[in-house]
Amino acid sequence: MAVSLKAMRYYCAALRLGSLAQAAAELRVAASAVAAAIDQIEAHFGLSLAIRQRARGIEATADGRVMAQRFQALLEEYETVLRDGAARRQSLGGDLRIGYYAPVAPAFMPQILAPLIAPENDLTVYLDACDNEAAQEGLRRGAYDAILFVADAAAPWMEVAPLIDAPPYCLLAADHPLATRRALSLRDLAELPLVSLNRPLAADYYRQLFEAAGQRPRTIAHCTSSEMVRSLVGTGQAAAILNMLPLTEQSYAGDRLAVVPIADALPPLTLSVGTPMGQQRRAVAEFIANLRVYFAQPGKLICA
Repeated sequence: MAVSLKAMRYYCAALRLGSLAQAAAELRVAASAVAAAIDQIEAHFGLSLAIRQRARGIEATADGRVMAQRFQALLEEYETVLRDGAARRQSLGGDLRIGYYAPVAPAFMPQILAPLIAPENDLTVYLDACDNEAAQEGLRRGAYDAILFVADAAAPWMEVAPLIDAPPYCLLAADHPLATRRALSLRDLAELPLVSLNRPLAADYYRQLFEAAGQRPRTIAHCTSSEMVRSLVGTGQAAAILNMLPLTEQSYAGDRLAVVPIADALPPLTLSVGTPMGQQRRAVAEFIANLRVYFAQPGKLICA
């Protein structure tokens, strides 16, 4: 049987006070429990560690003094770990590691993180753009404290909080002939050259939209970056279907863009935040709270 921290504590108290009865009183246990702890430790190591005398109480042997010193060091380290863990849970300091599959996260992440990275908090944030599967795998491995991802197929070992449903929309150059339409159908879009966001989850999602409608679009470019999609659309030569919408009407290239709703009843993508099961430390909890507040505000939605 392994020596427990409780047994170590009882042993050290008895030797420090020189009395089983006094140790029991301090620890608020029966004297027999203290005696049993000493017996357990001696049996485990096969050593005589304490001399018990009716008149003089209890004293350590030479081996007992060595073991008491080592036990005391372990107990102090254990208490330090407990204090550090409690402080870490309440502190806004340390590191906050976030993996995100959200192509337009730069549109909202700065506002959400701003109060957390204030100098008085001593918090360092690590942001890692990744695909949906990599985000979940990173959370499972402990590489991330929280992830932003599309939770249509979330793993059962994490806690998931939906943030926003993002329906698909059509993106066009502002001067495109169809940019002034109130809505477009998938049939309309299938007749246009398209630029596709070629990310693992997104590519399948957009393909399934057209397959369900019995349409076969003509895709002229596949891009792994939503900003590259927007810039190509800005040239006026193609359209695109996206779900997340930045808070700007311009592409990186400076071209003006237009958003047109899609008339078909299409399934949205649900942006969610995921964390490991259980209580989270303060920095993670406040990050999640800030996300929820942001997406609950009218006018702050980043989808069409």
